[in-house]
Amino acid sequence: MMPPPIRALAAVLLGNALMRIAGAAGSVLIGLYLAALVAQGRMFDARLVGALTAVAFGAELVGALPMGLLADARTPRTIMVFGALLGAAAVQLFGLSSLVAVFFLARAGEGLAVAATTPSVLAFLTEATATDAVRRGKVMSFFEMSLLGGLAFGGILASMLWQSIGIWSFSAVAGLYVAAAGLFLSGAQGRGATTNAWAGLRGALAAPMLRRLAPAWICINAMVGVWLGSTLPFLLTFPERRGQFLTGVFADWPEGVGWAFFGYAVIFGTGVTGWSFMLHRFRRITVLRLALGGLFAACLGFYALNHAGGQPPGIRWLIGSGTALAIMVESGFTPTALALLAEAVGEQAGRGATMGIYSVLLGVGAAAGALLGGLGAQWAAMDGLIAVTVLLGLGAAVGVEWLASDPALPTSRRAE
Repeated sequence: MMPPPIRALAAVLLGNALMRIAGAAGSVLIGLYLAALVAQGRMFDARLVGALTAVAFGAELVGALPMGLLADARTPRTIMVFGALLGAAAVQLFGLSSLVAVFFLARAGEGLAVAATTPSVLAFLTEATATDAVRRGKVMSFFEMSLLGGLAFGGILASMLWQSIGIWSFSAVAGLYVAAAGLFLSGAQGRGATTNAWAGLRGALAAPMLRRLAPAWICINAMVGVWLGSTLPFLLTFPERRGQFLTGVFADWPEGVGWAFFGYAVIFGTGVTGWSFMLHRFRRITVLRLALGGLFAACLGFYALNHAGGQPPGIRWLIGSGTALAIMVESGFTPTALALLAEAVGEQAGRGATMGIYSVLLGVGAAAGALLGGLGAQWAAMDGLIAVTVLLGLGAAVGVEWLASDPALPTSRRAE
């Protein structure tokens, strides 16, 4: 089968980027919306925000494998279009009500939308680049960068929309999901289905390296739930400072949340770009250890910044600069772990089922992280998020050392 033209791949990648932007914007909007309702007298707190994020990640967890298998049994195009339209309906539902039950239903719908699109998009891209290793490397890099694009632009978009059109922001985000569905429909054409997905899935789950990598990978993905869900925007715009510099820092300037996410995405993306030129110089287990060291340094930096409200601006900028460098070091964990994960599942499973495993591990970690982040924020606001992150980092460190003890782990600088 001839590979699809560049424009088809570009359409699918752009559709995935719009999905990421819409998802990030919707998550930030929820935090801003609930903070506004609190200011109006509603009795919501950080535990609700964390629970809503956990529901979305939990739905992604439950739906990832079935949707991946459906992408094998049907076509990736069908499932990714369905996921985009489901996301549009879910985010619009959130903007139509202030009932807590509707909030949970809408977040579950958004989680299922991600569960449908992520494995199917990855399955399509994997098949589309099967005969061109160079193209595959570039395409998968663009796919990973779309996550940062969503973080960078989704937050800014949400803040600008909320400032200008308020509750109608949810309708605008629903429009992004619909546009993504159109791109998937036009780009992902003519791809066939894979056979014997169940047998391949069982083989992939039995892979020893996957079992050893899973604990550290889950802990790292839990930090996604802690920091990239709705809890952080809620805290940044919370009307009470609680004696902490970062808690409520954007209470009078909600659009600042989007710019904060943009800045983080730029810093993290710079780190990923730098690591892409250096990964071949190090053993992968060494990169994982260095990245965890950067993580703990970043946590220390965030704690110092959170308690530097009485310090001169120059001191806060100095602390922030050091924290940014630590984040760049930390960013090496994700691409390295993804490479090991790909080796663990290899070619044993159907493409959709294989990518469903990726989403399951992400969903397990992110759902747990969202719950822990909500509890941490309720206990100690921003300091609580930092403490939860440190605990997860310790869990990841234990997992990495267990992985390092695997005699089958490649000892060379790059896995062959």
